Amino acid sequence: MPEHPRIEELRRRVQTDPASIAFAQLAEEYRRSGNYEEAVATCRAGLEIHPGYLSARVTLGRSLIELKELDAAETELSHVLQHASENLSAIRGMAEIHHKRGNLVDALAFYQGALALAKHDPDLEQAVAEISRTLSGEPAPIAEDGGLTFEEAADEFLSALNELSVDKTPLPAAPAAPPAQASKPAPNPSLPVLERFLDAIHSYRRRKAV
Repeated sequence: MPEHPRIEELRRRVQTDPASIAFAQLAEEYRRSGNYEEAVATCRAGLEIHPGYLSARVTLGRSLIELKELDAAETELSHVLQHASENLSAIRGMAEIHHKRGNLVDALAFYQGALALAKHDPDLEQAVAEISRTLSGEPAPIAEDGGLTFEEAADEFLSALNELSVDKTPLPAAPAAPPAQASKPAPNPSLPVLERFLDAIHSYRRRKAV
């Protein structure tokens, strides 16, 4: 399978000039494509020449996390944070490392630091909420029961109408019962359908009231 043209272009540039800082872009493209081994190898080769290139160390650290080499990843990301304490990618990487190790207190601290820099990030907010709940011993929120959405209630209503409007050809009349033994009124076949509709509406209202 041919590689992405961007990767091919960057690789040619690095092969032509091994001292080129394009190695950092190439490594990041490898990481994004899921080729973590190549990302690590490219970063390490380039950092031999450009040891101060922090973005390459971030890529290296994040790739090492994917390869489950957490100690090596922590070394790289800690180095980045020593020189750039607000590097969001490095902070998130450190949070993930501690999370994977089960060090929830440290993971929470890093996630909160990342959230302070990337306010309203849904992934960070979820991580902070889940870890905070775990550390406090709070139970996980209970998922909503099987109440219907408005659209589902509307579907039930339309289904009920369809069932009421199906073939209405009258059936042959049954012989009349003797006056002294008059039969009980036949059950209304539409009642179960209407009950379904009412249940759907009541379920929707209960959901809206929560």
